Amino acid sequence: MTGHDGWEPEAPELVRPYVITKGRGLPDEEHLSLITLVTASAEDTRRPARLSPEEQSLLDLCSAGYLSVAEIAGHTHFPLGVVRILLASLKEGGHIMTRPPVARARPADKEILEEVLNGLRAKFG
Repeated sequence: MTGHDGWEPEAPELVRPYVITKGRGLPDEEHLSLITLVTASAEDTRRPARLSPEEQSLLDLCSAGYLSVAEIAGHTHFPLGVVRILLASLKEGGHIMTRPPVARARPADKEILEEVLNGLRAKFG
């Protein structure tokens, strides 16, 4: 049914997250955090037919290279919890590989930076 301006309300989700995840619970935060990087496994060249359409779409998205869990959720418009559960299932099946995010570099020592700066000033004026 359209409104006065021809505006149509969006259709509600047809499939509930519980059905998509097959009732599985969330994985540990340490294994699949928001910034965990995910890519398709190199050994997984053929796509098995037993994956759900949602898992297939995640696998197709991950085959392009490393993406964070948050980016995958953004691209697919699935709730973050659903994405984490589906990724955990794909990881258990050996279809994807995860990599912890790159650790933050520790701050440079101020004394070393001052010595470098003084050396550059001495050499180049």
